[in-house]
Amino acid sequence: MEENICPFESIREGEETVLKFDCRNCPYSPSIEDNKSCMKNVLRALGETELSTKIIMNKHRDYEYDFHQTIMLVELVKLYIKFQKNKKLTSFISISNDLSNPYREISDNFVEFKKIIQEYLLEDPIGAYVRLLRQSRELKILQKNSEDENKKIYLQELIQKFDLVIGELKKTRLIISANPYLAGIEIGDRTIYRNILNPSVKPDFMYTKLMASYPKDALAIDSYELPDGTEVTVFEEPSSIQKMYHIIPPEFRLSEEKYSILETARNIISEHKPKKSEFVDPKRMREIFFQIGRGLIEELSEYKHLNFTEEEINEIAKILVRYTVGFGLIEVVMGDIKIQDLVVNSPQGRTPIFLIHEQYHECTTNIIPTINETESWASKLRMISGRPLDEANPILDTDIALESSRARVAVISAPLNPTGLAYAFRRHRDKPWTLPLFIKARMINPLAAGIISFLIDGARTILVAGTRSAGKSSFLGSMMTEIMRTLRIITIEDTLELPTDSLRDLNYNIQSMKVAAALTKNSSEVPADEGIRTTLRLGDSCLIVGEVRSTEAKALYEAMRVGALANVVAGTIHGDSPYGVFDRVVNDLQVPKTSFKATDIIIVANPIKSADGLHKWRRITQITEVRKNWEQDPLAENGFVDIMKYDSKRDELVPSDDLIHGDSEILKSIASNVKEWAGNWDALWSNIILRAKIKEEIVKISDKLNNPDLLEADFVILANDEFHRSSDYVLSKHGKLDSDKIFQRWSDWLIEEVKKSKWKKKILS
Repeated sequence: MEENICPFESIREGEETVLKFDCRNCPYSPSIEDNKSCMKNVLRALGETELSTKIIMNKHRDYEYDFHQTIMLVELVKLYIKFQKNKKLTSFISISNDLSNPYREISDNFVEFKKIIQEYLLEDPIGAYVRLLRQSRELKILQKNSEDENKKIYLQELIQKFDLVIGELKKTRLIISANPYLAGIEIGDRTIYRNILNPSVKPDFMYTKLMASYPKDALAIDSYELPDGTEVTVFEEPSSIQKMYHIIPPEFRLSEEKYSILETARNIISEHKPKKSEFVDPKRMREIFFQIGRGLIEELSEYKHLNFTEEEINEIAKILVRYTVGFGLIEVVMGDIKIQDLVVNSPQGRTPIFLIHEQYHECTTNIIPTINETESWASKLRMISGRPLDEANPILDTDIALESSRARVAVISAPLNPTGLAYAFRRHRDKPWTLPLFIKARMINPLAAGIISFLIDGARTILVAGTRSAGKSSFLGSMMTEIMRTLRIITIEDTLELPTDSLRDLNYNIQSMKVAAALTKNSSEVPADEGIRTTLRLGDSCLIVGEVRSTEAKALYEAMRVGALANVVAGTIHGDSPYGVFDRVVNDLQVPKTSFKATDIIIVANPIKSADGLHKWRRITQITEVRKNWEQDPLAENGFVDIMKYDSKRDELVPSDDLIHGDSEILKSIASNVKEWAGNWDALWSNIILRAKIKEEIVKISDKLNNPDLLEADFVILANDEFHRSSDYVLSKHGKLDSDKIFQRWSDWLIEEVKKSKWKKKILS
């Protein structure tokens, strides 16, 4: 980079003053740390403009140096200007250059000194500092060994100039940062700058910035690759208890030719602004844009005589979709099945995205979204959801379907959030959770799974309670896989989180309903309470409510009380205990106490933390039945009776004394409607144990064959169907539900099923 090759301008962007360089015609890579000419050009530009807070160098990508790095360079420029203005520093007694002159050596040293502070200081300030240090030492040795008093005086004057400059440079942030690396440094080696200057990189077609370099002094504790080729590295940093989730996606490894094609294609395709109607079916819209983009890339590559393979064209087209109608790097991160939550805080452009990783918990990332990016997301979410996001409605709750995942999104904007837009993304699992999966994850044990299976077949009303991120919705989804496919299911949600599409693909008779969010005003959507009342007109169905949080609670309990719903009714609610659920339903949501008795079971999910506070695990901590013989306070009047409760020493649910002694009104009530179990606790208990044994067997064979696919919904639902068929067969043949015979028949089916080609293929893969 030479002067005038890279024009620059100073731009105001909100509170920032950005020094922006156009390096498209530059023969060098735009890198201050790697290129001395680039550094010299940047430092000169900083000296010619007002105080800059950010430096951006553009050449197909934006290389952005943040506030701290920019201020480091600004400080150096100010010192450089100060040195040039100091006439005493740049002048020295006149000494003849005659080769015979005994003071010629001093003159040569002064010439070198001026060259250092006038030239080297701009292109290699660390090298200049080291040169000054080494030359100063030599001059001091020369002075000490000299017997010529005049020479000593000249040397002393020159040494003072060196010491003045060294002293000033020594206090700068750049030299302070470089100190650990100075020992034995070779002048001209720019490796040291890479340890100090780390620009974030943002291709032209993107808004989000990425800190591509690895964090300094960090230890890589894990690395893996995502299906799209994204490289993930997890770092442990000595200065933080948070881990660093560092990604390098494929779009940051494209060749210059691909960048050029992608940038041109994006400029062309961005002229088409998607209409609101196109966002009704995001999956179809993405497919259409992919095909359009693919054709466009083929044409552009032919025009520019570039021979891309089919695979390369598809890769560029996918990236194009991601940064036009998609959500950019959010989609890349959400493609990682290990990610659970992701948050974007305001103000944008300064703070990185934070996320929750299933293994490393709370992590920071190397991704920094900008204002343009977050505003683009907001526009898309308005169209996808059909819900407002403005001053009158500063909260938006919705769901999105991304390239390889689904997520729930919460957004807050002004005036609730005075510094811009903030987002919380919650990633949904690609497939529905199942009870065997939760057994594997130790959220429940087989006995708890057997009881829950029994309760669902017994058509009980169940609320899954817990704090935020406790796994309530996931657990409710797993309970849905226990519902027999002979029954119809109706779901009601204000934000679509339940696995309705996946269950529909698995031949469930399921109808989803989307209702207005509790916090949304002036919406055309149907209120939640009307939605619940509508289900009563849709025939005999199981009712699953995504979350009970507002006026729909009264309608739900009205329906349960009149017995209009003869099948299982289940939903989630915020609450950390059975009494917490009672308090919320009765006092906050204004449901009459007598109506609350329509609740049969409360399942409490809460995170369990380690003693050091650094780790947490999701666990079901209580399965509690709600008895009906209380009047005012179920807690004081023994209205809550635990069936199972979490034992922290054993790290699992254990049966209560009431359950062991057969004292469960809800379970007995279920048994009273079944001829084989009525009045026979042992027969009832045997069936629960049978169900528990079946769930445990699925987990065991999955472990034995090293085939996690056997824990997924498609296989678990098959196993549930076979359990019901085996039960029917044994009852018709032997006249009773013999648990041993049922299990034997079911086990025979299991062995034969896992031998089938479709499961073998999964095992081999």
